[in-house]
Amino acid sequence: MSGHITGRRDHGDGGIDERSPGHYRLRWRVGGKRFTKSFHGSISEARKELRRLIKSADDGQHVAPDKATVESYVGDWLASDTGLSPKTRERYQQLARLQIYPHLGKIAVQSLRPDQVESWHKALLDSGLSPRTVGHAHRVLQTGFERAIKYGAVARNVVHVVKPPRVDQAEIEILNPEQIAEVRAKLAGHWLAPVVEMALGTGMRRGELCALMWGAVDLAKGVVQVRASLEETAAGLRVKEPKTRNGRRAIALAMITAEALRDHHRQQLALRLKLGVGRPGANDYVFPQPSNPDFARGRRISYLGIGRGWLLANVEGCRECRSTRSVTRTPVP
Repeated sequence: MSGHITGRRDHGDGGIDERSPGHYRLRWRVGGKRFTKSFHGSISEARKELRRLIKSADDGQHVAPDKATVESYVGDWLASDTGLSPKTRERYQQLARLQIYPHLGKIAVQSLRPDQVESWHKALLDSGLSPRTVGHAHRVLQTGFERAIKYGAVARNVVHVVKPPRVDQAEIEILNPEQIAEVRAKLAGHWLAPVVEMALGTGMRRGELCALMWGAVDLAKGVVQVRASLEETAAGLRVKEPKTRNGRRAIALAMITAEALRDHHRQQLALRLKLGVGRPGANDYVFPQPSNPDFARGRRISYLGIGRGWLLANVEGCRECRSTRSVTRTPVP
């Protein structure tokens, strides 16, 4: 009989101690080791939680109690995960610092409940944040909890239980033929003209345009190879490979785009010879900073301000313009 009792106490045996109304201490054993956990709720909920803990041990999924908070766990993850790009790490850390830590940071990772996640969403929305930003913060926290499951810190992802706020898809404004003609007219002679012409004619992303080098351009055949993208981080500019395999692609240029690129090459060649730095090589940027004589850095482009007021010719809009016409088989004028 004593041996049977000993075996039972080595694994699965448990009890509940009431510390104050609604506050309990759960006790159980796994592999001869004693564990305790504080629990807030009703006695029936405490019994249910204790049964879950004992069952998880029986199923080989026991997670030892850990007092690590959301802030400490997410912070350690973002600082040590080598799979995150510098830009992604910066954005995740910003979302964690501004949106996650002030509301959930002090809660223990193992104690976070779905209703607390829902309340967090509401607090962020009530503060004026857009559903899209709240969704971004939600995904950061959810990814952190996925890692916690992988490394045995939690048994389930409570963040995944709660859906992020619904986001209405914003419609990107597509330039019509008249607007395209206006952009070209107002950019005539401006150094940004060939950049925007490439955006219109190829659908390349802003970072891809900034990272484009002459070695990826075949002027004779009128073909551009997309091989890299430029991103701006706190540490400075960084060239990276495309995120997906489909991101590496060859683009055949329309006649007007190819001619604009050839004209840009001739102008850049003349300027380089005037500066005494020689012909542009394979590793020289197609769209460098005009103020940088060695053409070593790309230039970030957001909006174009020409003449009176602002001409809102967003490069992403130019990209969508080209993509839309590709689908409809309508050539860019």
